[in-house]
This record gives sequence, C-alpha cells and structure tokens, in this order.
Amino acid sequence: MTETGALTRHRPDAADACEMVEAGLQREWLVTLVGRCRVVYEGRASSTLGPGDRLVVLKPDGSALVHTDEGQKPVNWQPPGCDHSVTVKDGLVIQSERTTPDETLRVTFERVTHCGAFPMTDENDLALSGTEEDLRDRILEEPSLLETGFQPRATERETPAGAVDIYGEDEAGNAVVVELKRRRVGPDAVSQLNRYVDALERDLHAERTVRGILVAPSVTDRASQLLDERGLEFVSLAPTPDT
Repeated sequence: MTETGALTRHRPDAADACEMVEAGLQREWLVTLVGRCRVVYEGRASSTLGPGDRLVVLKPDGSALVHTDEGQKPVNWQPPGCDHSVTVKDGLVIQSERTTPDETLRVTFERVTHCGAFPMTDENDLALSGTEEDLRDRILEEPSLLETGFQPRATERETPAGAVDIYGEDEAGNAVVVELKRRRVGPDAVSQLNRYVDALERDLHAERTVRGILVAPSVTDRASQLLDERGLEFVSLAPTPDT
C-alpha cells in the first residue's frame, strides 16, 4: 500500500492480482490493470479481441474501459451501472455485466504487468453530492420525500445487525427500515438493508410487517434485481436538492 492509501502491484501472479482487484472493488475504488489479455463482448452484438497489451479501467460507477496504445476512445467498454467481478480461471478474468439490456464484457489476462486500486474522488462531485447526514436531514425535515405518510421515529436505531439509519412507520402502521447511501450503490447495500430487516423482524412482534427501503441517487442493475427478489424497495434521492 502506498502513502496515499492506494494499492499497487507490479507483475503480480493471477491470485495476487485477483485479491487486489477484489479489495479495490469492495472499497468502491478506481481499479486499473495493464497486461496481455483477450477481450470478448456479448450483448446486442458480439466482438472479440485476440491477445494484446492493453489497459483496463474499472470505475466505481460500474463503467469499464479497455484501451490500447492508440486513440483516445476505448476499443471496448461498458456503461455505468454494470457489476464488476474478478476470478482466476486459466488466468485472471475480469467481467463486467448488466441486465438491461443483457451485456457482458469479459477480459482474460494471460499476464498482468501492473495493477492498482485508487481511492479517487472528484472534489467538485463531492461538494455537489453531500453526505449521508445531509440525506438523513432532508428526509427528517420532509418525510414525504420518502413516501406520503411516512413518520420517522428514530435515527441510528440499534439492531443485532447494526444501527439503522432511520427507523419509522408508514401510514398503515408498518415498521420501516431506511438505509441511506450518498452515491450509486450495488448489491452490498441491498444485503446490508436485508440484514437490518431480518433483525427487526426477529425483534418485533411476529405479526408486524417490516419494510426495507434503500435510499440513494441510483443503484446498479444487479442491486435493483436483488431488491425485487428480496421484497425490498428503492427511493431515488440525492443528499442535496440541486444534485
């Protein structure tokens, strides 16, 4: 690890590179890899790139870029909202996929020359996006932003699974667990909310319904799918009104 907190490795083997990329993705950092790789795209069309030395960039917003040593545009790419994953199978395999529409970009590295993960934040974006506390205050000041009839009852309510950002009731008297995120989120946020709902269902009377609502500017396609599968809800809301 460097003094800035970044993770970098020169000529790692596939297992070491996989570990570092996983760490970067979990922390929602910018991940870069340079090495000899093959690229396959499957979706609305299909394309392949044979072995070559390339730069691969995975961004926290879900976008993926594959660059050669020529031109300013990537030769392959995926837009924001995709889910990134990394495995080791006949080399290091980076996969970026989304479900609407179904598209998959798969990069298989024969050799990784260098990889890095960086905690990058654009200062202008940070000033605009605000904090989770700003998001909480917006809802506490105007609960109808969440939904009509919502009544906040507590913040940082403790459960066996951790502290709930906002706990309240809907107009039907159901318990509502609200998890706040200041930026676009993926499946991890859904799993966190699901743990809170499960914990409160065990704590409260069995006959009482517990709803879970994830509040963030946006979610990935995979996160949206998991919300539907687990009976959870999503409200699109930014920390500050002008974002």
